[in-house]
Amino acid sequence: MTTLYEVYAIKYGHLDGRPPDALIEGADPHESTLGISYFIWLCIGPDGPVVVDLGFSEKTGTKRGRQVIRTPMAGLQAMGVALADVKDIIITHLHYDHVGNFDAFPNARFHLQDTEMAYTTGRDMTDERKRHFFEVDEVCAMVRHVYEDRVVFHAGDEELFPGLSVHHLGGHTAGLQCVRVFTRRGWIVLASDAAHLYRHFHDRLIFPNYHDADGVLAGYDKVRDLADSPDHVIPGHDPKVMEIYPAASEDLADIAVRLD
Repeated sequence: MTTLYEVYAIKYGHLDGRPPDALIEGADPHESTLGISYFIWLCIGPDGPVVVDLGFSEKTGTKRGRQVIRTPMAGLQAMGVALADVKDIIITHLHYDHVGNFDAFPNARFHLQDTEMAYTTGRDMTDERKRHFFEVDEVCAMVRHVYEDRVVFHAGDEELFPGLSVHHLGGHTAGLQCVRVFTRRGWIVLASDAAHLYRHFHDRLIFPNYHDADGVLAGYDKVRDLADSPDHVIPGHDPKVMEIYPAASEDLADIAVRLD
């Protein structure tokens, strides 16, 4: 039987004033500047919370000039989630803004695609343009977690729980995965960096950093097929998410919105 989940986007940071061609390949750099938001996602089902991505650490955010509003952990705690109770964390990919803060979740296991681990520890990382978005300490931390039996590897599309599954996309990174979740409004897809902005997905535009451009475009098609409609696709970094969806509660305005 398929399980219903509540699903939330939790905002923890933002970056404003980016030239359009920094976010959209081929965009006119003289257009208005764009901003992006940084999110993690929370899925609440009958067996407890499932967290999707971990954001960046305060140290990494500061080093990279990102604006930290609150830590991802503070956002989860504001939602009533005890960090020690989190048993499952889905890592959509190993870019720095999705995989920090390991140490805050002592009882969690991390769900990752086989291809992402191979990608981040193999010859592709000899290309500075590709490795720029990874933090070597965080990649090494994931390797250590493998040796501690805390990483669950997935090869392609797999159901983790009834009503919640991961789906390999590639494109942005070799092992990028999205998350499909069954909710009261149907199947939604947490696209993560398969689509940074709504514009990427709807207009088939590409974020300038990618492993495989054709894979990015194929990912749009797969995400569209997985979701009940284009409106059921949640992009990974679009500030509009906080405008479109209602606050999780009055106390959580500007912190978390409910996606289901």
